[in-house]
Formats: sequence, C-alpha cells, structure tokens
Amino acid sequence: MDELTQRRRLLILTICCMSLLIVSLDNTVLNVALPAMRRDLDASVAGMQWTIDAYTLVLASLLMLAGSTADRIGRRKVFIVGVVLFTAGSVLCSLAPSLGWLIAFRMIQAVGGSMLNPVAMSIITNTFTDPRERARAIGVWGAVVGISMAAGPLIGGLLVDSVGWRSIFWINLPVGLLALVLTLRYIPESRADHPRRPDPVGQLLIMGLLGSVTFGIIEAPAAGVDSPLILGCALVAASSLAGLVAYESRRAEPLIDPRFFRSAPFSGATVIAVSAFAALSGFLFLNTLYLQDVRGLDALDAGLYMLPMAAFAFLCAPVSGRLVATRGPRLPLLVAGVTMSASGLLFAAFSAESSTPILFCGYVLFGIGFGLVNAPITNTAVSGMPRAQAGVAAAVASTSRQTGGALGVAVVGAVLAAGMAGGSGSAAAFVAAARPAWWIITVCGLLVLCVGFATSGSWARETALRTARALEPEAGPARTGAAPRH
Repeated sequence: MDELTQRRRLLILTICCMSLLIVSLDNTVLNVALPAMRRDLDASVAGMQWTIDAYTLVLASLLMLAGSTADRIGRRKVFIVGVVLFTAGSVLCSLAPSLGWLIAFRMIQAVGGSMLNPVAMSIITNTFTDPRERARAIGVWGAVVGISMAAGPLIGGLLVDSVGWRSIFWINLPVGLLALVLTLRYIPESRADHPRRPDPVGQLLIMGLLGSVTFGIIEAPAAGVDSPLILGCALVAASSLAGLVAYESRRAEPLIDPRFFRSAPFSGATVIAVSAFAALSGFLFLNTLYLQDVRGLDALDAGLYMLPMAAFAFLCAPVSGRLVATRGPRLPLLVAGVTMSASGLLFAAFSAESSTPILFCGYVLFGIGFGLVNAPITNTAVSGMPRAQAGVAAAVASTSRQTGGALGVAVVGAVLAAGMAGGSGSAAAFVAAARPAWWIITVCGLLVLCVGFATSGSWARETALRTARALEPEAGPARTGAAPRH
C-alpha cells in the first residue's frame, strides 16, 4: 500500500465510505418508515423489532467470519461480493409481499452488509498506515454515519410520504452500483500474510448465542418470561457461551483471539461499542414510534424533528477524529458519555417528550455524544493490532456495534411492549411505558463514560503495548517469511 499516491488513498477512502453510507442510510431510513410498514403489513411491535433485528443479528453473527475470510482470500474480492449481495437484497426488500418475506430479504441484505464495513475498515487500515492519518481517515468514516443520520430521516420521510415505504430500499441501488464500479477500477487487492484458518464451530456458537439472546428478549413480553420457549432460549444462550469460551481457548487460531481482550483499550472499546449502539438503536426506535404514532406527525415531519440530533452527530464526528489523532481517545469518550447519559436522563426523569424545547435539547445532547463516540471505538480497536489481523480486529468492533444495536432494539422494544400491554395508547401511557427504557439508555451512556475513563489511561495503554508485542510475531518473518510492514 505504500506506493499509493495521496489522491489514490483518498479515493479508496471515499469508496469505502460509500459502503458505510448505504448500510447506515438503510438503517436510519428504515426507522422512519417503521410506522408505515407496520400499518401496511399489519405487524406488531415485535414484528417491527424483527425487521431491524433480523438484519443486525445476521450482520453481527457474520462480521468476524467476513473479516477473517477477507484477510485470507482477499479484501477487495470479499468487498465486491458484499456490495452485490447488499444491493440485490435491497431490491428484494422493496418487492416483499409480506412481513415474513421482508424479514427474510433483510437477512440477505445483512449477509452482504457483513462483508462491507469490517472489510472496508481493514482496507482503510492497510491504506493509511500512519497513526495520525489513520485517525483522521476514521474521523471521516465516522462523519459518514452522521451524514446518514442527517439525511436518512429526511430522505426516508420524503420517500415514505410521497412514494411509499418500499421506495426506501431503492436508494441503495445507484449507490451500490457506483461503489461496485469504483471498487473494480481503483481498490487494489490485499490479504493478510498469515490469515486465520476457518472456524465453523466457533461461528455456529456465536450465531447460537446472539440469536437465542435476541429472540428471547423480543418474544418474552408475549410468551412470558417463564415459558418453555424463553427458558429454552436462555439454555441455548448459556450453552453457546460456555461452549464458545471452552472451544476457542483451545484453538491455535480461534475466530475470536482471546489475547485481543488482554488490551484494556480494546476490551473497553468492545463494551463502549455495545453500550453506545444499544443506546442509539433504542433512542431511534422510541422516538420514531412516539413522533408518528403518538404525536401524529407524518414521516417527513418526524425526520425533521430528529434533524438536530443528526446534524450534531455529523458535525462532531470529524472533530472526534481530530481529537483522537492529537490528544487520544479519552476526551471524546468522556464528553460522549456525559452527553448521552444526560440526554437519556432528560427523557427518563423529566419527561422530555412532553416539552418540545426539552425534547430538542435531548436530541442535541445525544447527537453530540454519538458523534464523538464512534471514532475512538474504531481507532482503539485497530490500534496496536498487527496489520495482518486488521480484518478480524475491525470485525470485532463492528460486531460489538451490531450486537449493541440488536440488543438495544430488543430490550427497549420489549420494555415498551410490556408497558403498553393493555394500555390506552395515549401520549401519557406511552411516556409512562417508555420511562424504564429511557433509564436503560441513560445507563448505557454512563457505561460509555465510566468504561471510557477506566480504559484510556496510562495503565490501559501499557496493556495495549503488551498485547501488541504478544500478537506481532504472528505477522512477522518468523511465522510468515515476509518482512514486517510498519
């Protein structure tokens, strides 16, 4: 990658960001369309949860497999397959005749999506080898999430109100085709010097763990916590977790290398990613239903209401990248934790929904926090790891994000459904039912604050250095016969 010109590097970054844009835009657009989809498909709250979580579950389950496969057979190759599958899945979603088919086609989208973000981040990591350049590139990467948050509700609202909810999937087609053409033309092939071997058993255990936990949470309000179905999910989850720990610890080349988690910053980034994205998905889920089903706004007006959150997320993401590059991850993580928890507290303790100024204040605070949190997560996850394992390291961070997103929708939706069971459906009933969910979002913000503080000091950096020294031999000449790349 060292022979690439600066112009070519920036072009590669742009192409990788396009893949992130279609994946992120798809999620934010879908949230605005949920009420219209619910009415058209006659779906329950649980049904709407599955349109989101079927996607995020498959995505989270396959991210590490996609990252390690890309390291092994070629990142460009896997990235191309991902673009094709995601674009094709989007077209199928727009044609879905029922909720079941929509969920199935969302899963096809997710298979493609699993090959995009971690592989794109791996390409960026191997393209921008200087730590400062990499941090700035990751800041740009984070800004794309902000763009999707700003544009998604507006584009989604406009399309839903004018054409219908099926049109929200059409926007992925031109972006996906353009990304495909540019990838074929400009992105060079790269692969790890010493890629990990396939680990199908570990992959199945991860899928069993994530699937059973999310299914149990979503279906618990209707089935009952003590029902055989939910107890069976708990048993599968516990067995999968125990099996995963026991099996992976004995493998020479596990799907998830336990040594990664000896680095306190890496472990902290994993916890922070789960917490931050659980808060984000829960935040969007609650506000979409509230603004449209309770306040009676149409999809476009609901998107405009959430614009302050999206705008501040967009503005703060590049600032976060620069702060990470110049001062490290601690400051943006601490500010993110304070603002996200403060936003949740406004809704949990002060019923921000009942006052438009306080509502907008909560949106602004959450936008600032989410805009600041993304770059430190990504940078910390890949920093100190051998470049040969960049795909796996980036995939762990991406898996944490998607796992958090799935759990956020599952938990918040389950709490809301339980609170609304037998309720009147009034604004007051919704606010009361949502209050426990807002406390959960507040706790997620506090976790970002506390874990960010604990894993960004000098002690934590020392654990990252020790981990890097322990992992580096796998990428070095002693194991691969290749000269080390720095």
